[in-house]
Amino acid sequence: MRMSPGINPIIRQWQGISSVEYEAAVIGAGIAGASAAAAIAKTRSTVLIERETQPGYHASGRSAALFTETYGNAAIRALTIASRPFLASPPTGFAQAPILAERGAMFVGGEAERDLLDEIHQTAHRLVPSVRQVTADVVARVPAFRRDKVAGGVFEPDAMDIDTNGLLQGFLRQLRGEGGRLVTDSDVMALTRKSSGWHIETRAGAITAQIIVNAAGAWADDIARRAGAVPRGLAPKRRTAFLFQPPSTYDIAKWPLSIGAGEDFYFKPDAGNLLVSPADETPSAATDAQPEEIDIAIAADRVMAMTHFDIRHISHSWAGLRTFAADKTPIIGFDSAVPDFFWLAGQGGYGFQTSPALAGLAADLVAGRPFPARLRDLGLAPEMLSPERFSEPQRPAA
Repeated sequence: MRMSPGINPIIRQWQGISSVEYEAAVIGAGIAGASAAAAIAKTRSTVLIERETQPGYHASGRSAALFTETYGNAAIRALTIASRPFLASPPTGFAQAPILAERGAMFVGGEAERDLLDEIHQTAHRLVPSVRQVTADVVARVPAFRRDKVAGGVFEPDAMDIDTNGLLQGFLRQLRGEGGRLVTDSDVMALTRKSSGWHIETRAGAITAQIIVNAAGAWADDIARRAGAVPRGLAPKRRTAFLFQPPSTYDIAKWPLSIGAGEDFYFKPDAGNLLVSPADETPSAATDAQPEEIDIAIAADRVMAMTHFDIRHISHSWAGLRTFAADKTPIIGFDSAVPDFFWLAGQGGYGFQTSPALAGLAADLVAGRPFPARLRDLGLAPEMLSPERFSEPQRPAA
């Protein structure tokens, strides 16, 4: 889904830290780490450690800013549904503007994809009753689609845009309000388990903490190795996006996000431009991902084949990493072999829309509280998310 060119956070940085004691150290200040740190800090002294000079630099800074309850597997959908109340009505003072805004999402396909559209509708409608099939509505909602190429669609009216920067900053504000600390430009160099807890060597100095929360995204398996834990086969995958200026004859502001029925492209309005992606999932090393020209060309070709657009000039392009476990379900819980080492990884492209539920779950488990009943009611169970569901190292997700 949507990836933005970057996030402009309020940065709070410490330098020269030494011999500081915390009950919890969260490694990784993307949306997963920031939200979990804010929740944990309500009951425990907490430090949030980020290797870059600003939080949200990697996956979160290039994230899909769309909330949809029909996307992802059953666990993702349950976590998304559980997160909606918070996102729709955050606590007083959490953000200066609403986190969610009306958008809508629409799968579209040609004659050869009618059966696939039927399947998409049946699955989505069971989860979200407002989802419906559309025919002529497709071109009415997005006039750029070619009538000879689009046979129908599936529309989710309650899909929403997410103010990703507002959400990230809200959690960082909560963290600070609870007395927590954010440390940036602090790559973790070494992790040593001692009788009193963890000794964490960073570029900014040494930090000690009773518990480590591994929210390092694409680097989560690397952090696990440094802690002496078995990696869980987490696989970073590159996703590409670009912006282009559509003809002024189109009023794009209220267009829904449009997705190919085979999830081979999507596009949506973005500040007067259209954001386009080939919805690629290219295996990648953990790195500062950059767009490839071939992926940009593939996305442009796929969109032009379905629309009247002639994409000749691209104003900006970027790429981000979405990190998956082998079963594409997040890994949440304590490592059974390494004491006080907690996993919070593998959110894939769903980190923002699941962050309130995952943060609350992480805080509960870190504190030793029971698995939340509200998540059980949505069909989730601890073993579905536990790192111990992988009895041996897993191959990366295909």
